[in-house]
Amino acid sequence: MSLDISVIILTYNEEIHIRRCIERIRPIAKQIFIVDCFSTDSTVNIAKELGADVYQNKWENNHALQFNWALDNLPIKTKWVMRLDADEYLTDELIIELQNKLPNLDVEITGIVLPLRRMFMNQHIKRGVGKILLLRIFQYGIGRCESRWMDEHISLNSGYQVTFEHEFADHNLNHIGWWTSKHNGYAIREAIDLLDTEFGWSVVDKTAESMMNEQALIKRKKKLKYARAPLFWRSFAYFLYRYILRLGFTEGKAGFLWHFLQGWWYRTLVDAKIYEIKKSCGNNPEKIIAYVKEKYEIDINAIHKS
Repeated sequence: MSLDISVIILTYNEEIHIRRCIERIRPIAKQIFIVDCFSTDSTVNIAKELGADVYQNKWENNHALQFNWALDNLPIKTKWVMRLDADEYLTDELIIELQNKLPNLDVEITGIVLPLRRMFMNQHIKRGVGKILLLRIFQYGIGRCESRWMDEHISLNSGYQVTFEHEFADHNLNHIGWWTSKHNGYAIREAIDLLDTEFGWSVVDKTAESMMNEQALIKRKKKLKYARAPLFWRSFAYFLYRYILRLGFTEGKAGFLWHFLQGWWYRTLVDAKIYEIKKSCGNNPEKIIAYVKEKYEIDINAIHKS
């Protein structure tokens, strides 16, 4: 049963994932939009073959900019919009729940929060990070992606949110070398976000936080506390919290790799980049902005475009 919903998927070289993603959403979506940043593989051809509408837009190293460009430029004709990454897909249970509930929501409900199923090395990671809830469906014209370099959420300008029971899955099929390379790229954006959290710069828009779901606000407060903790010690403590106190060690070898790489290695890499930046610039925001632009070719102020 087709629902009054459009799906926006941001892509770059996602041929390994895009067929699964589209085929899972196609039975219930009226419109499927691919916003591609000039992939060099078969992503675009597969998407078109499956009936998706493909648009191209230059990548500016920021998901918020790309997604908000999509909201502003795509010919969306549905009441609801869903944000979905190419390596994500809907579970059977969520599809049924959407079919049963979406057409019957009260008029004041403008956003839908969904639980996330975290997959790593084809294993469902159940322990260590707790339940993750993300606002991924919203009424068109009411939701927008907040302007942050990392950990960006959809915020609503009116209405209320409801949380559905069943999950969508984040299940990347690439090899571990690809995963570590991707997170190396994420690390500088995470470093920028933590520096902003620490110093309270005006380089990101914080006004949307009041309209995020409760779990996202709690996570943001924890991130502020984390940003104020000592470099390197905080990543080690976070790993111990996840792996020992939250029972991540019960997840076997794949669970160890997930918590070690994502909970310790990645966050230590972020701290290393922050340490490098501060060693060169101190706590001077102007110097940091110039340094990041020169060394990493990232214009921090570009976030204002969204």
